[in-house]
Formats: sequence, C-alpha cells, structure tokens
Amino acid sequence: MAPLDPIPQANPRAGYIAQQHAIDRAISRVLEGGSYILGLEVEAFEAAFADFVGAAHAVGCASGTDAIELGLRACNIGAGDLVFTVSHTSVATVVAIERVGAIAVLIDIEPGTYTMAPCELSRALRAPHAGRPAAILPVHLYGQSADLSPLCHLARANGLRLIEDCAQSHGALYHGRPTGSFGDVGCFSFYPTKNLGALGDGGMVVTRNTALAAALREMRQYGWRERYVSACVGINSRLDSIQAAILGVRLASLAADNARRRTIADRYDAGLATLPLTLPKRRTDATHVFHQYVIRLAERDALRDWLRAAGISTGIHYPVPVHLQPAYRGRLTTGPSGLGVTERAARQILSLPMYPQLLDEMIDRIVTEIRGFFSRPG
Repeated sequence: MAPLDPIPQANPRAGYIAQQHAIDRAISRVLEGGSYILGLEVEAFEAAFADFVGAAHAVGCASGTDAIELGLRACNIGAGDLVFTVSHTSVATVVAIERVGAIAVLIDIEPGTYTMAPCELSRALRAPHAGRPAAILPVHLYGQSADLSPLCHLARANGLRLIEDCAQSHGALYHGRPTGSFGDVGCFSFYPTKNLGALGDGGMVVTRNTALAAALREMRQYGWRERYVSACVGINSRLDSIQAAILGVRLASLAADNARRRTIADRYDAGLATLPLTLPKRRTDATHVFHQYVIRLAERDALRDWLRAAGISTGIHYPVPVHLQPAYRGRLTTGPSGLGVTERAARQILSLPMYPQLLDEMIDRIVTEIRGFFSRPG
C-alpha cells in the first residue's frame, strides 16, 4: 500500500480544549443566573439553531425521541394513523410513533445509502391499508439525507405530513438545503454522541409553520398556554438551560467539525478503496456530514474481532432491525416487498471510528489494520 499523502492538520484536540473552556464559562453563567429550565439560554439557542437549519421556528425539548413525538402530536397524528418509516434506525423512531397511538409501517431501504427507498414507499402507498395513511417519517442516516425529492412528492400527492428524523444529520444538506427544512417538521437529537451533542440529553423540533410552532411550545410543557392551565393535552419535555448553553457553544464549531468528519471520511476512502468491501455511498445531490463512517462486508464479525484485538473499537448501527427485536417481532406492519435489504444490511455493516478529534495517524493505523485483515494467511 502506498503511503497516504499527508494532510496539513492543526491539532483538532486543541480546538476541543478551547471549546471545553467556553462550555465551562457558559455553565457558570447559567448557574449564576439561577434559571435552569427553558428561559433565556434556551430561547437564544432555539433562535441560533433555527437560523442554522433555515427554519422560522425551533422548539427545544428533552430528547430526540420526544422531538419526534411532539412533531407527530403537533401534526395531529394519533390513534389508528399510519406513519411510514424504516426499520433500519434507532428504535426511538418507532417508540415515538407508538407513543402517540399511531401505527408504524416499515419500508425497506436503498442498498447504497440505507435510507428509505422511495420506490418501496410508493408501492406501499398503493397497497390496501387497515388504517389511515397520515405521515411519512424518513430517517436521515449516518449523516446523509434520505432522497427527499421523491419523498416530498409522494407526501404532497397523497396528502401526507412529512416529518424528518434528523437525529444523525445536523448540518447535512440536500440540494443545498439543510435537512429538517423540507418537511412539516424536522426532529433533532442532541444526545452526546451526535454531531451536535449536549453533555446530557436534549432535542429540537424545527418548522416553518407558525401555528405548528405554537402547538409545539404548548405541548412540550403540559399543554400550557398560561402557567398551570392546559389548553391541550401535552407532555413534560423541556430543554434545560445548561444543555442549551452547552449546545450554543458547540453550534459555533459544528460546521468546522463536520468538515473535519468529511476529511476523515476522505482519508478512509483513499486507504480502503482497493479492498473487497463496500464504502459509504455519497449522494451527488447532497452533503454528507458523516455521523458514522459505515463499511459493509460479509466477514463483518471477523473484521470486528480483528480490530478489537488490535485495540480499535467499532460499532454496528444497527445490529437488529426494529421489526426483529423481541419487543416488536411479529407485530409491526411492513411494506408489500418486505424488508430483505434491511435484514441483509444489518448482518454486514460496521461503523469505523469517526469523531472530529480523530488524528490522521490513528486513521492510518485503522486503515493498516483493516488491510492486514484482508492480507492475513488463509
């Protein structure tokens, strides 16, 4: 293997340390102010995040799961309604659908991007249903958008709400527009491992619609329009001020962090290009932000063991599709073509280390170990 060209690189960990100092100051400011739930810090972060996504409104909440639930509730999705989504996702997507009483209909994925296959959704929408088709909930996976143009068309043509699960796509673009800005609502998670992560949990719903934003603000806090008086049925899902302050600091460096993730992905691409495995597919009409760098091969488990023996941790996102998990097996509705692509992918995918502070020499070591796996005797 020819050595990879060196990439001029400022130490990304130095920027991380500076960010931590800024976070410490932000937390101190909240503690001194004495307001810990919602409040000015949350309002400031909501405004900044709405601007980042290109949405008119952003409503903070307690988690990404809650963000999807609130989005569904605000769009009047409830008991007996059908919500078309995928099984190759965090179980949180289906959890949120069921929490509002709706029925998840699981659509198979594209083999290259692992996101909802529009052709399979179209087939499912033409099939007979036991409930009322109400919404499409695509998941933007691994840092890349689902194929939104045909999904938006199918939503409009069938009178369905479009609710984007953007938990893994902070800053990703589709046709030059940020994910979260296409649907009726876009739902984000700020779990610590996300591209934009808090030091706890948190979520956000974004929308262009003023009436939906008002409903979201009421529903996240017991349905209160005025304190202690519920105008509608809501839940308790409030973003706290400390997490909002942390996220406000980290939002300022998100574009640079995402650029670093793309540089890391480029380096992986160059080092692994000649090996008998499948590298991440990048849409030509989208900008990937590489929440995960996911390769695919039949010998996935053997490679994972090989890397573990070398002290390199990997992940599988996700090892068991939702419809095959014990809590859901045999009771979820699927599209007419089944979920064969989803099930095959789950047996073969592997996530390599991916975070902005990952140094070039570590990337090169990972590449060297993977190449060693394929050149091992026997």
